[in-house]
Amino acid sequence: MLTNSIHQEAIFIKGIRSTLILAGALMALSVLSLFVGVIDLTPAALFTGNLEQLSIFLTSRLPRLLAILCTGIGMSVAGLIMQQLCSNKFVSPTTGATISSAQLGILLALLFMPQSTLWSRAIFAFATAVGGTWIFVWFIQRIQFKDAVMVPLVGIMFGNVIGGITSYLAYQYDMTQALASWLVGHFSLVLKGRYEIVWLTVPLVVLAFLFANHFNIVGLGKDFSKNLGVPYNVVLFLGLTLAAMITASIVVVVGAISYIGLIVPNVVAMFKGDNIRGTLVDTALFGALFVLVCDMIGRVVIFPYELPIELIVGILGSLIFIGLLFYRLKHGRKAVRLGSPSSSSCSCPVSALEGGEEA
Repeated sequence: MLTNSIHQEAIFIKGIRSTLILAGALMALSVLSLFVGVIDLTPAALFTGNLEQLSIFLTSRLPRLLAILCTGIGMSVAGLIMQQLCSNKFVSPTTGATISSAQLGILLALLFMPQSTLWSRAIFAFATAVGGTWIFVWFIQRIQFKDAVMVPLVGIMFGNVIGGITSYLAYQYDMTQALASWLVGHFSLVLKGRYEIVWLTVPLVVLAFLFANHFNIVGLGKDFSKNLGVPYNVVLFLGLTLAAMITASIVVVVGAISYIGLIVPNVVAMFKGDNIRGTLVDTALFGALFVLVCDMIGRVVIFPYELPIELIVGILGSLIFIGLLFYRLKHGRKAVRLGSPSSSSCSCPVSALEGGEEA
């Protein structure tokens, strides 16, 4: 008993330490990012009340930072939810057709409501993102033989079909230029008064944390959920709706950003295991940190010009995704152990990474 207690305490301390490290790094880079840009801002000028620099800070730099943090947290948590519910580590808003569906909703809003506000477009994006994600899960539930790669391939193909429909409608009604802003994710146009929709990610992430244990149970299968008295279909569609709404609220403001919901939960799970409640905070922090770092790289690599964050995330994300693909196919859900085997909270590998027997 004493040995088990010491072991559990050591695991808890290691978990808290990683969370504090991520939080500290995120805070430091967040402060630094406020002073990275074409226009030079200095802390001294802000504290002395320079009205011009204070206006830039409140109108552009601070909203941009908040949008970046909400995007990183939201997309990472959305990916974690989808992976848990589908029992597949390669499912995400990118490979689950959620982003493509949200883009279709934005186009429909532009077609039927040309003078629509950002909130009107968000409503269309919410509806199509939720519908597209539900249809994707309906597809994979009917695949008889699922493995680690088959499920995301179905999602990618389904997403391409939706993307093809979106492109056809855009060309047909001469809306390609209007749609372009939502095809490539960037934060250059994030200003005070036109980004606040991303704040919806905060209550949605809180809801995800409250239902984390239910998502864990549903990820184990329909029969297991029923045995524990958890309404499988209700929790499944609740989780998918949360993930779709988080994704849509981000796409409406900053456009499509791939790979975040795919690679961030996988990287965190490699070190902290697959329990969604145990990894949710670290996933959110690491997602925000990853997006912030990519955005800062995009701002400085060809300074004074700026690269879209979708380009930076796409390059880094594709490389990490290939590495994760080979790692998962070789090791399954085996966690990376830092230290002795006895100190790891997930030292036993799962031999195979199924696509989810019931999801």
